[in-house]
Amino acid sequence: MNTKNLMLMALLVSIGAALYLVIPGYGEGMKPDFMLTMMFIGIFLFPDVRSVFLLGVTTGVLSGIFTSFPGGFIPNIVDKFITAFVVFAVILLLKKTTQHLAVSTIVTCLGTVLSGTIFLSIAIYVIGANIPFSLLFVTVVLPAVVMNGIAFFIIYPVVIGLLKRTSFETALSN
Repeated sequence: MNTKNLMLMALLVSIGAALYLVIPGYGEGMKPDFMLTMMFIGIFLFPDVRSVFLLGVTTGVLSGIFTSFPGGFIPNIVDKFITAFVVFAVILLLKKTTQHLAVSTIVTCLGTVLSGTIFLSIAIYVIGANIPFSLLFVTVVLPAVVMNGIAFFIIYPVVIGLLKRTSFETALSN
């Protein structure tokens, strides 16, 4: 892992954090987690264990710090860490097909569903809420899946186009 790659991963996570902060909430202040989208882009670009570990932990901690969900710090860390490695495993299993934008967008959407499910399960357990899981899933996770899928579909090709003009060594340059 070289400094350029670390810098690009940090840039992706910070862009995700900035997007998270400026995107207005809906409902009771819930927001889609664009840090998750940027984490997925980072995993697609740098599919190795150390990079996935760093992306999962940093994205989880920052998401936890910025969350508006009560008691959401720990659930964010756990869900991003687990989701990062599950998406990493899927990328490794579908190595050739994830090079297509449609397939990588579907992986992103499924990763968002997984992340939201893990987050809500842990958060509801931690705070002991009486809120039904299904209600939160439909009102928070499903809109986040749509928004993250659209954001990934727009941002990922731009990132790929920019990286092709640089000397960054990513999974796409090999």
